[in-house]
Amino acid sequence: MTELASKKWAKALIELTQEDESIQKENVLADLRNIAETFNSSDELSNVIKNPSISTDEKQIVICKLFQDKVLPIVYNFLFALNLKKRLNLISDIADEFEKELEELKNIVRVDVTSAIDLNDERKTDIRNRIAEKLQKDVKVSYGVDKDIIAGLIFNINDTVVDNSIKHKLDKLSESIIRA
Repeated sequence: MTELASKKWAKALIELTQEDESIQKENVLADLRNIAETFNSSDELSNVIKNPSISTDEKQIVICKLFQDKVLPIVYNFLFALNLKKRLNLISDIADEFEKELEELKNIVRVDVTSAIDLNDERKTDIRNRIAEKLQKDVKVSYGVDKDIIAGLIFNINDTVVDNSIKHKLDKLSESIIRA
């Protein structure tokens, strides 16, 4: 439920930023990240934000002291709305979802690539270029190593997994032999 709520709030904020072309969405994201970091950096502050027995008025005073004139007005007003709806605890998740929305606007997709060995830079560039060409999008690729896959690659694109590893193929072969 919190993921759905975070997505809704992030989508609403991205829509607000689109109404005013002078607002740099990257600056909004930076402010959201800064606020989340501020909330998380202090146990006392984190407890104040998460404590339902502390009134929204008291929380608003804290927000004013910490962020008024330190973040973009749109972000400050957004914080005020989050406080009124008792959703300040979602700020980290909202920042993550806002970043995803921003990447979607910019036609960027994140891809995790897992290989059995550490890939050299030339191979990484080749893989990134092929993915970008195939998806017709700009891609941000994260590379990982898992020796258990034996050989091949596993791609995770927006929670869709494409497993071209030898381990996966051997597992499939094993399953078909058992069924036969």
